[in-house]
Amino acid sequence: MTVWHDVIGQDAAVATLEQAVRHPDAMTHAWLFTGPPGSGRSVAARAFAAALLCPDGGCGQCRECRTALEGTHADVDVVATEGLSIKVELARDLVALAAHRPSVGRYRVVIVEDADRLTERAADALLKALEEPAPRTVWMLCAPSVEDVIITIRSRSRHVRLRTPSVEAVADLLTRRDGVDPAMARYAARAAQSHVGMARRLARDEHARIRRHDVISLAARIVGVGEAIGAASDIMTIAAEESAAASGERDAAERTRLMEVLGADPTARTQPPHIRSQLSSLEKEQKARATRFTRDVIDRSLVDLLSVYRDALVVRTGAGTSLVNEDSRQVVQRVGELLEPDDLLRAMDAIGTARERIGANVNPLLALEAMALDLRLPR
Repeated sequence: MTVWHDVIGQDAAVATLEQAVRHPDAMTHAWLFTGPPGSGRSVAARAFAAALLCPDGGCGQCRECRTALEGTHADVDVVATEGLSIKVELARDLVALAAHRPSVGRYRVVIVEDADRLTERAADALLKALEEPAPRTVWMLCAPSVEDVIITIRSRSRHVRLRTPSVEAVADLLTRRDGVDPAMARYAARAAQSHVGMARRLARDEHARIRRHDVISLAARIVGVGEAIGAASDIMTIAAEESAAASGERDAAERTRLMEVLGADPTARTQPPHIRSQLSSLEKEQKARATRFTRDVIDRSLVDLLSVYRDALVVRTGAGTSLVNEDSRQVVQRVGELLEPDDLLRAMDAIGTARERIGANVNPLLALEAMALDLRLPR
């Protein structure tokens, strides 16, 4: 089993990366991994890092491979922001880190999983390191598309494009790697539209499956203005509940750990200024993380909702393509019966517009309400 074992459905990309590992002439100091959400950009980057550090070019068994894949290798640094952006301070720290020689391996590897979240100033700071690369340092940037990265960075990086893996490949991975029942794995892979991370969550988390079902069912219930406003509110509620469930215990544990490190008394009514400052900084980070998580849940809900209208269009036109929501065929058929093909396309455009607006920091509830009004079914 090599380091490429979990990089599924990416034969062309793997061939390019293996060529670079085997032949130094094909190697460069900066790589840009792009692909749809769930295609495995960071998985491919970690596998490439492991192959570069492995004495055998990526055996998958040695200490170098294992630690690089886990993100614990001394010469592999992984940046995976949980906030809305990667700020200039972090970018400068990365540039300083990249200037150091490798500790134990042939290369020092810096993986930025969310390069599309670099602020303008952060991207400028990173650009200096790409223009004057340190010897034996390799940058691996991950983003949904080349357009999400500023042109000066992408022009100095070698592009590796990943594609959405097949449902069969994702289902096989869930069964092989995570021990998921084959029938559940296939359902999760299809429902997640081959998004590997979401498929794994659907397969293992009943609450995630319930949330998805609730979102899917909204499409058949939006008739009047009241139902539209209610549907928008429901999506916001689902996102807020998931965010609270995901961050509540973690936030409390982080606060407790920080208080212990600072030697503060958690029962004190007031804290010294330096401790209040540290706690305020932590709260800001947690708030930014919660905001991003909420928006990610909303976006995933909109992707699920979009799949209903896609399926309805398939049924309406008799395309013969398999449905994403085979388990919710009644909802799909009702939407398909009430809306003409042009109406279905307009509904899909409305959902796409809502995603763009939320991505541009428009108030999510307002964007969802405007979208839901365009999704109303005829009485």
